[in-house]
Amino acid sequence: MYYGLMDRLDDVPKAAWIALVVLAFIVFWPVGLGLLIYLKWSGRMSCWNHGRYGRWYTPDGRDAREEFRAWRRRHRWGRYSSGNVAFDEYREETLRKLDEEQREFREYLDKLRSAKDRAEFDQFMAERRNRPPAAEPPPTAA
Repeated sequence: MYYGLMDRLDDVPKAAWIALVVLAFIVFWPVGLGLLIYLKWSGRMSCWNHGRYGRWYTPDGRDAREEFRAWRRRHRWGRYSSGNVAFDEYREETLRKLDEEQREFREYLDKLRSAKDRAEFDQFMAERRNRPPAAEPPPTAA
């Protein structure tokens, strides 16, 4: 339940957050102030934190959502124990492995995009070098 809420909050555009803060200040200023503090703390309102593909990043380039999820897992915040310690450890290990695989897959996709961009640029430069020079206009007698 909690994961779905965080995913939905991450999908809310910045303009909607700003409108919500303004409305909250108009209706009851402490709520507006609380929203403003939350948005600043979470990194949603910092222009340098919004990375490619709709993801939010910390100033040092780490994915803010993944950082928060890792913190929640370490502190078992928002988690309910199954009552079986062995199962809880297995679940945590599996989730950690999945997070690692997701990070590796994102890095792989970034490398593919970079390679594709490099190939397209190299092709453009090769075509540009092989293009016949433009014919110079004949000198005019003046």
